[in-house]
Amino acid sequence: MAAPTQTKSANRESSGRRRSQQFTAVVLLAAAVSAISSLLYGYDTGIISGALLQIRRDFHTDSAVEQVIAGSILFGAALGALLGSRFSERLGRRRTILLVATVFVVGTLACALAPSAWTLCVARVVLGLAVGGATQTVPMYVAELAPARHRGKLVLTFQVGIGVGIVASTIVGATQSLSWRVEVGMAAVPAAILLLVMLRLPESPRWLVRVDDQDGAREALGRLRADGSDIDAEMSEIVELEEHERDAGAKGRGWRGLRQRWVRPALLVGCGIAVFTQLSGIEMIIYYAPTILTDNGFSASAALRVSVALGGTYLVMMVVGLNVVDRIGRRRLTLFMIPGAALALATLGALFVTGNSGRSDVPFLIACLVAFMFFNAGGLQLMGWLTGSEIYPLAVRSAGTSVQATILWSTNLLITLSVLTVINGIGVGQTMWLYAAFNVAAWVFVWRRMPDLTSYSLEQIEGHLRDDKFDPSDFSRDDH
Repeated sequence: MAAPTQTKSANRESSGRRRSQQFTAVVLLAAAVSAISSLLYGYDTGIISGALLQIRRDFHTDSAVEQVIAGSILFGAALGALLGSRFSERLGRRRTILLVATVFVVGTLACALAPSAWTLCVARVVLGLAVGGATQTVPMYVAELAPARHRGKLVLTFQVGIGVGIVASTIVGATQSLSWRVEVGMAAVPAAILLLVMLRLPESPRWLVRVDDQDGAREALGRLRADGSDIDAEMSEIVELEEHERDAGAKGRGWRGLRQRWVRPALLVGCGIAVFTQLSGIEMIIYYAPTILTDNGFSASAALRVSVALGGTYLVMMVVGLNVVDRIGRRRLTLFMIPGAALALATLGALFVTGNSGRSDVPFLIACLVAFMFFNAGGLQLMGWLTGSEIYPLAVRSAGTSVQATILWSTNLLITLSVLTVINGIGVGQTMWLYAAFNVAAWVFVWRRMPDLTSYSLEQIEGHLRDDKFDPSDFSRDDH
């Protein structure tokens, strides 16, 4: 029988661990940062869909200029993803996000006040710097602040925030009661709120330990954890992990570490998934659905209402997918959902090619678009951000996620700049078939290359990489 003092000590330790996992006001503010930044990402990238209908009238743009307007934010996002990694390592996570929030405000106002199509493009590049920097830095910062048990919930907050932003942008566009300048400029309000909230948050304890400020890290943890939490134990884990990284040497860390042969399989899978999430057709549908539909006889109001339905489907399936992915498995869910997206695009293409795209066929066209969003958002789209958060070894995680985000945004940019040109060249239906073929290629890639990392710890994933066992056949849900 345990001695009373031992029992009391064990109870105190258990109670301290439970308290350390509780949400505090500061952690909830971190969740708000995650939600607001991802909402801005979804809104700023989605609002251009409906705004282009007004911009075309105001600036007398053609399809080539409209592609540049839509794609300029993506060019900035690719740069922002690269810069975010370097700034967050040198300046710290907190100051980098403060900078990102400031750029969000400046970029948004510059877009709303742009006097011409080309100044609008430049302003959207600036806004894109904030979008890319946020997607690179905010999830990493929030994960480093959160109690271990609740990291998944905060990732869910970030991804759901993207869906909320997209839905909000489609609803605002569908009202047709606001000038596009007001629609774009409205994003300055949550951007300013993001800046104010960040002023109340501490720096990441992990980054403070990295720069040898253990007193500052301990103070930050004291703010993040509930009273009575076992901060000493958590500090010891952070310090021990940092010492392990330093022992690995400079060649195994950061950007140089990505060159190591054993890391390449993770980089291949991560970047491959990033490419296929964009080639699947999601951005074509989000950005250009109203333009495509109005060019084929739909009224502007009807086209914008379809965008609202698509945004709502995206949000619902993001929530559903993130709640079932750990039970079904990442690989299994993705392999199941991709064929549905491919079939929806193939059917949509057939309707256009055969001329069945008139007013009487509207329900079938909308059904195909919603079906595509159902299968795409609930499957492949989940993987783009999930793989980046778990596939890379600790010492190269910041650099790996930066490369993956840059590849994702660059592919997005390429598609955005080419979609209308391709449609004008080969037709709407044939373009849908092309993207259906990309979905088939994505299925083959996932089947051959993407292992199922469901329920594996980050350390187990890194162990598979180091042991050169990263094929799908090397992972079993029963061996850990």
